Amino acid sequence: MNTPQAPIGSGFGRASTTIDIIKGVDLVGKVAIVTGGYSGLGLETACTLASAGARIIVPARDVARAREAIAAAGGGMEVRPMDLTDPGSIDNFARDFVETGLPLHLLINNAGVMALPELKRDAQGNELQFATNHLGHFRLTLRLWPALKRAHGARVVSVSSAGHRFSPVMFDDVNFERRAYDPFKAYGQSKTANILFVVALDRRGKDVGIRAFALHPGGIAGTNLGTHVGLEMLKKTGFVDENDRPVVDLSRDLKSVPQGAATHVWCAVSPQLDGKGGVYCADSDITPVLPEGGSFALTEDRANRGTGVQAYAVDLKAAEELWRRSEEITNTSIQS
Repeated sequence: MNTPQAPIGSGFGRASTTIDIIKGVDLVGKVAIVTGGYSGLGLETACTLASAGARIIVPARDVARAREAIAAAGGGMEVRPMDLTDPGSIDNFARDFVETGLPLHLLINNAGVMALPELKRDAQGNELQFATNHLGHFRLTLRLWPALKRAHGARVVSVSSAGHRFSPVMFDDVNFERRAYDPFKAYGQSKTANILFVVALDRRGKDVGIRAFALHPGGIAGTNLGTHVGLEMLKKTGFVDENDRPVVDLSRDLKSVPQGAATHVWCAVSPQLDGKGGVYCADSDITPVLPEGGSFALTEDRANRGTGVQAYAVDLKAAEELWRRSEEITNTSIQS
């Protein structure tokens, strides 16, 4: 398969932290939007970018909660209302930003939900994990396109997961209308969609200075993403110990929050990625494509699973099909 998915020998690795990545980087005059930037990996990413001088805007459904969390982390970031499952809310947020005339140098599509135990849908009838993790960010990115172009060198970072290996995008039944709902298959196809989105986005954006990257942060229990997984499952899979504390074990890809967010920051700012795009990354490097037939289970030995990407998640034909369908579902297209 003709793919740019090949490690570049970045010099960073699983143990690298956000501090390692941001060292020597100057973001003064740069503007970044970080969805989910008030907790977990998003907050760590936002704070790291801000520490290098970037102006950070955090869209949030619960503005008061977001402001409180950001203040506790040291403040210095702006919070504006937005709900990823509400098209009107996304449009209002994006319109207000575009109308400021500001360039948007970095868009970090970080917010997400995982493994909802029961089938839920948004107001438009879309399965909620697919709607939140993919469709909301698809709409947001396209609505912000004029500001991304204005930067004359922008990056869009899509936070995916090794969990994309749970499922490809099932185009014949994305919304579980004709098949039994499975929390992890729903999560998996939404994470695959995050990668396919980057593949198609980069093709459209590279000629106008917009490059796109997807990533796997690692296994991090100290965030809100695993809320619906449950404590017993987190214990069973080794994410937390017998005292309910998050486990850091790099041999099993279990990381601290600063280690988990390192690849967010690397994809956003590293000069090593200049001239590149449309790729999936992990451990602050581009990953290889996995061989055919690889499996993935939450309970498997994480030391042996690798952090590569499934071929179906970087398949150009699938990426274009997802883009076409996403345009239809959201009634959204790139705005010049």
